Amino acid sequence: MSEVTAPTTGGRDPETAPGGWKPYHTLWAMLLGGWLFSYADRTITGPVVTWLIDNDHGMLGSASHPHALGGLIGSLFFAGYMLTQFPGGYLGDRFGHRAMLAISLLWAGVATLASGLVSGLIAFVVLRVLTGLGEGVFYSNDRTLIAQRTPPAKAGLGMGVAITGLAIGLTIATISAPYLIDWGADVFGHEDAWRMPFLVLGSATLVFGVVTAGYLRRIGGPLRATGSALRLLGISAVLCAAVLAVYLIADGAGLPSWGVAVLECVLAFVLIGAIFARRGSRLGAVSRNRNALLLSFAFIAVMWNLWFFSFWSVSIVADAAHSSFQNAALVATFNAGAGILGFPAGGWLSDRAKDRGWGRRPLLVAFTVVQGLLVLVFGAYLQADETPSLLVMSVLLFVTSLFFNALQPMAHALLNDVVDAAERGAAFGMFNLVGEIGAVISPALSGTLFDHYGTWTHAVYIDGALMLASAVLYYLIREQVPRP
Repeated sequence: MSEVTAPTTGGRDPETAPGGWKPYHTLWAMLLGGWLFSYADRTITGPVVTWLIDNDHGMLGSASHPHALGGLIGSLFFAGYMLTQFPGGYLGDRFGHRAMLAISLLWAGVATLASGLVSGLIAFVVLRVLTGLGEGVFYSNDRTLIAQRTPPAKAGLGMGVAITGLAIGLTIATISAPYLIDWGADVFGHEDAWRMPFLVLGSATLVFGVVTAGYLRRIGGPLRATGSALRLLGISAVLCAAVLAVYLIADGAGLPSWGVAVLECVLAFVLIGAIFARRGSRLGAVSRNRNALLLSFAFIAVMWNLWFFSFWSVSIVADAAHSSFQNAALVATFNAGAGILGFPAGGWLSDRAKDRGWGRRPLLVAFTVVQGLLVLVFGAYLQADETPSLLVMSVLLFVTSLFFNALQPMAHALLNDVVDAAERGAAFGMFNLVGEIGAVISPALSGTLFDHYGTWTHAVYIDGALMLASAVLYYLIREQVPRP
């Protein structure tokens, strides 16, 4: 049975509460913080992997194909993250979305902190998979709680504001990585310098998770955390074992890193098949929703793009411009930081387009086409100029990312419009489950392409082509637009 969804505001309706600040604004702000910390935790892996490769660290530097191996570590994180998307939404519908959000943040803090304490590649991979499994339940419950507690006319804006934390977390992790690693070298020595980012960000996430749990308890009463945590632990134990089994078997058989990532996606397709098999349940109703399926498969390209650039952007800039690790990290923040503007702007524009009777779909298609073309321009620039300018790369990354981040809340709000309220948790879970296929394959395949060709341009062109293909799927969505 789902939790009561009416906002708790001391008897006052959030629409009529005095002053400009409403209770749902506080919810947006707290969830923004959740996105910030969870994305900083997952993003830090990319810069750390780049540092390990550049410094010939024993964990990665001695590998024959270090970029492929480093990308695989990111892919395995997203294999875990992907596989709890649908279970997380389903558990949220059953036990309460507030409880799942609190559990996700606390879990992420503990797992990230532990990632900085372990030694050895396998132990590190296990902790990254566990981090992904815990963080995977945040997305569907965040989107659903915003939809429940925000006036419908502002749902897109709310989703855009909250997910701005993604861009802030990406920026913080990318720009702080060199300085945290330098601090780690002073404290632990050069060999263990990589630990400091995980220790700092994990501790911060844990503290914020405690604060968030208290806030969520105040707005809706006790959290049904025990039952949901036990169910999530049971599901995660099975999924973690499955992810690691595929990794170890495939690695032992000598498959390339991208092949391992593809096999991890097979786990997702098995899960999706199980969803379709239950066609008489609420899960089956979501799987029969044509619009929800089109949005979900189109989002594979979005997650591919997000985690190609988020994981490898520092390496892309450093390799293309032959710059230092610190300078490359600073340029890469232009890709991450654009979301601070793009996410809320996209949500606001989406709401305005719907209010005017245009619908959300045309704007989503237009922004996706522009973004895909800009990615291709970026790839062409890298290919044409042997010593690309850091300034030009910064501008291209910023403008491209501005359109990319704006289109995401448009897709989220459109999904919210095309599914029934009782199915939102499951729908957002399936949406991100399918979309994360892109995040699983992208880091490993892109790293493999770099090791083979010695350049990132091939991976950039693939990314742009996928974004343009996703625009076609968005165009096929049948949106019912109410007249203004």
